[in-house]
Amino acid sequence: MRPFNCPNCGDTIAPALARVKMMTCPSCGTTLLLEDEAVRLAGREGVMHAAPTLIGLGDSVTLGRSTVEIHGHARFSYGRGFWDEFWGVTGSGASRWVSVDEGDVVYQRPLEPEDWPRHNGHFRTDGHLIAAGDEFDILELDSAECVAVAGSFDEALMVGETYRFVNAQSPRGRLLSGEIWQGGESWFLGDWFDPFEISVRKAPV
Repeated sequence: MRPFNCPNCGDTIAPALARVKMMTCPSCGTTLLLEDEAVRLAGREGVMHAAPTLIGLGDSVTLGRSTVEIHGHARFSYGRGFWDEFWGVTGSGASRWVSVDEGDVVYQRPLEPEDWPRHNGHFRTDGHLIAAGDEFDILELDSAECVAVAGSFDEALMVGETYRFVNAQSPRGRLLSGEIWQGGESWFLGDWFDPFEISVRKAPV
């Protein structure tokens, strides 16, 4: 997408990636939806309360054999706490997410719909799911609210929107995560990483 002017403050914005569908204006904090060369206001970015984070916007993060450049940061609250989701792309342009929750790090890729688990919308913590050729035990069911976003993403995340989350693990330790909201869902497959196994090259100041 070509550079455009923020419809709220008028500053010029140049998306770093053509695939970006949502971003926050770095000048005024307005959330913008980018749709077929049109730009639409979508609210505020929320308040990203100061908290120590392993990863920041613009950082290059290496997890195992993969390296991802971080473009977006979203924070979700689940009542008793929050966790951070970082969106980025690999050197080949593939979309990836890095989830950080109380020191636990998961590196995830979005699954194509044909690899999603089949379900009726009702989940139980003693239940099972089959996805991407593997079986997973459901470990956690919860709901959360998106409370803040910063940077850019390849999907629309709305501050104030609530999601249902399903986390399940395979015998090999892989994590299957589902996000379900009114009118849609997304599923991700990932691997756990110890924070000490991760290399972060900080963005230039």
